[in-house]
Amino acid sequence: MPEGYEGSRQQYGVRCDSNVMVPARDGVGLATDIYLPAMGGSALPGPFPTILERTPYNKASAGNVAKAKFYARRGYAVAIQDVRGRFQSEGEWYAFALEAPDGYDTVEWLASRPWSDGQVGTMGDSYPGSVQSALATLDPPHLATMIVAVGASSYYHSSMRQNGALEQRFLIYAFRMAADSKEAASDPALRAELERYWPGVLSDVDAFPTEESRDGLPLARIIESFPLKEGATVLRRLPSYERWAIDILTHGTYGEYWKQRGYAPGEYVDEHADVPTLYLGGWYDTYPRNTIQNFLDYTRAKSSDQRLLMGPWTHGQYEITNSGDSDFGTESHIDYNDLRLSWFDHYLRGMDTEASRWPAVRYFTMGTGDYAVGMSGRLGRGGYWRAADTWPPAPARPVEYHLRAGGRLSTDAPDDPDIPPSRFTFDPSDPVPTIGGSISAANPWMNPGAYDQRGGPRFIGSDDGVALSTRPDVLTFETEDLDADVEATGPITVRLWAASTAVDTDFTAKLLQVVPPTDRCPDGLAINITDSIIRARFRNGWEREELMEPGQVYLFEFELFPTSNVFRAGHRIRVDISSSNFPRFDVNPNTGGPLGIDRSRVPAVQSIFHDAEHPSRIVLSVQPAAAPGLQPTFPGI
Repeated sequence: MPEGYEGSRQQYGVRCDSNVMVPARDGVGLATDIYLPAMGGSALPGPFPTILERTPYNKASAGNVAKAKFYARRGYAVAIQDVRGRFQSEGEWYAFALEAPDGYDTVEWLASRPWSDGQVGTMGDSYPGSVQSALATLDPPHLATMIVAVGASSYYHSSMRQNGALEQRFLIYAFRMAADSKEAASDPALRAELERYWPGVLSDVDAFPTEESRDGLPLARIIESFPLKEGATVLRRLPSYERWAIDILTHGTYGEYWKQRGYAPGEYVDEHADVPTLYLGGWYDTYPRNTIQNFLDYTRAKSSDQRLLMGPWTHGQYEITNSGDSDFGTESHIDYNDLRLSWFDHYLRGMDTEASRWPAVRYFTMGTGDYAVGMSGRLGRGGYWRAADTWPPAPARPVEYHLRAGGRLSTDAPDDPDIPPSRFTFDPSDPVPTIGGSISAANPWMNPGAYDQRGGPRFIGSDDGVALSTRPDVLTFETEDLDADVEATGPITVRLWAASTAVDTDFTAKLLQVVPPTDRCPDGLAINITDSIIRARFRNGWEREELMEPGQVYLFEFELFPTSNVFRAGHRIRVDISSSNFPRFDVNPNTGGPLGIDRSRVPAVQSIFHDAEHPSRIVLSVQPAAAPGLQPTFPGI
């Protein structure tokens, strides 16, 4: 730092140069707003460390302006850039896949500016999180550090697709992005058509439409009739947006399409920059598997500091204490700007901040609250922060909970080989509705977070107020009341022995916490903790499709999203097994036809085995009992 600069204390004004066109290698101009520390309206000469965020969500939004000024006032140059094809940037937008070279070129251009000290740190959440990892696979020489929040390791394995099934929130995302596209901004008729599909899409209103208004909206009808059909919606007027949506729908196997740097930075670990990185995620976010996988990959492969921070949040809601209908208390809140500032001050300025003493892993364990329903109507699940050197935290041990006859869930394995399977009929025309979970970018059509698994008007396809467990196509397996707290912290694996009358089908698994009845909740509660799905044709690997023989028993092994949750004494652990979770995942038609194209549907009879030869089970990473209480925290926590 030059003499006279005093680190992160707020002491400067800000000068912003708007729409500076950073040249990409193919000549496309990437519109960038550059914020510099200033005095008396004039930019100071620097040199300054630079913070870069690349976004498809409008670099000039109020939130981005406020964030950039926060850091510029503290002595950083800040660059906020519209990604290719969005807002003021030139070129065509094709989501996620092609971001690596543009990011590399931007980092190197910024480092060459006369006000730059040659160091560039990056930040951003979701799309702006993922593009950091993409550019880092090209190892820009001047990339110095990153804060990758809720970003991807592999969009195929646990985001756009999950164990072979499509996460349809991304189809909804295509409509959301179309609404504020450059094309819509320049074509009033197109904008008006998009507004008819989704009234209020640009007003950031997340309140769910009433049942009456929802049923009449064109987008509601499209969602209810997914999969998306090429040329059948307003997306036909935005060819690159529609092409991307159809591509992720129809590319079912893990091939070259999904191995592009923007989709699969985890394929390029050896080429990835070796720079200090904070990976930040949430248990009810859509990227907990990705976030943790990034941390594990680069901790093993790199020598620089890699840190992991996992909270109880939904997508990007680090300063909000509730997730769906659960509240985790004031300790679950962080001051995000302060946290990032501590990181950048240490790794870009060499200052002795809290970041220099952060543990390798910091995570929030949910579920140690009083479970009272507060004035807001949310359940007080509580929790506290923990520190660890590794993930999963030692000394976690795998504990198998076996699916047993009669709907029991037990640590005792079955010993009888003649127990008949449990069966249900899966009708693709009547899928199990989505009630919360790890969802993003789909509000208000799919609400993220923790909810009692009971229908209501907030949830598509489930407005009758009836518990999902009463459906004939949902099998429930439940422990007795727990004698003591059980803490599950770490990865969760399902090993399901099953057969079907179909040549292809899906199986879903959901981990729940059953809370006993109270005066406020006389029926008790069944709260979703985590879940996932597997597409049968991919049971033997993601790079090839292999149909089943009807009636043959197969082992389906797949991961749920990781978590950290205490199942309280007196509560129960439950696992729900079914074959659909709609509209979160595309519904398998059971025909074995081409993914995303075959629109015929046939019912299938599903058999779930739980005998001695076929011991279906869920494997939790169980921690020894720990005394609840607050632990040393990050700044702002």
